Amino acid sequence: MRTRTFVITGIVVALFLAGFVSYYASSHPDGLEYVAEQTGFLDTAEEHDAAGSPLADYATDGVDDARVSGGLAGVVGALVVLVLAGGLAFAVRRRGDSSEEPAEHRQPTGAGKA
Repeated sequence: MRTRTFVITGIVVALFLAGFVSYYASSHPDGLEYVAEQTGFLDTAEEHDAAGSPLADYATDGVDDARVSGGLAGVVGALVVLVLAGGLAFAVRRRGDSSEEPAEHRQPTGAGKA
């Protein structure tokens, strides 16, 4: 039960940070963009292939309120990462489980019967 509480608390904290705290993140450009602007080659940048995607540029396409748009993009992104990481963890855990126990861990036939 403690593991489940820990995981649920972690998910709630991640969604809170992604949805609400992200609004207070810096609005200044990231490091690469800043260096490109300072060195004078920012105007040569081209749009990437995902520029037209629904969650491009830390915003949600079709949502006009910047605060809601950024928060929603953060929540969706966090959920996608949590689902992918959880699925990977589940797959690795399931692969490690084996119906066959190593010989040194098996009880002899008839052991423990009274």
